[in-house]
Amino acid sequence: MIVLKVDMLVKPGTEEECKRIIRILQENSRKESGCVQYVGHQSTENPRKFLFYEVYKDDAALEAHRAAPYFKEHVHGGLDRIMESRTRELFRAVE
Repeated sequence: MIVLKVDMLVKPGTEEECKRIIRILQENSRKESGCVQYVGHQSTENPRKFLFYEVYKDDAALEAHRAAPYFKEHVHGGLDRIMESRTRELFRAVE
């Protein structure tokens, strides 16, 4: 099991656009066979801050997610243009 945590800060005024894109990504990602969980969150303290919490069966499932056409369209063509900053961290379950 692999977990990806993504923290994002979006440009002022793009919060609704970010939520729209998150909804599209959630709908599509949750259909992937290797996706265990995929949830986008918005900060209650700063509405420009967002978090993705993603769980995949393995590295191959994460790579398949990143290669999906909708990912390229809505991350590279959507979120990337409204983000001020982003950090990513990968975690593995302790067995």
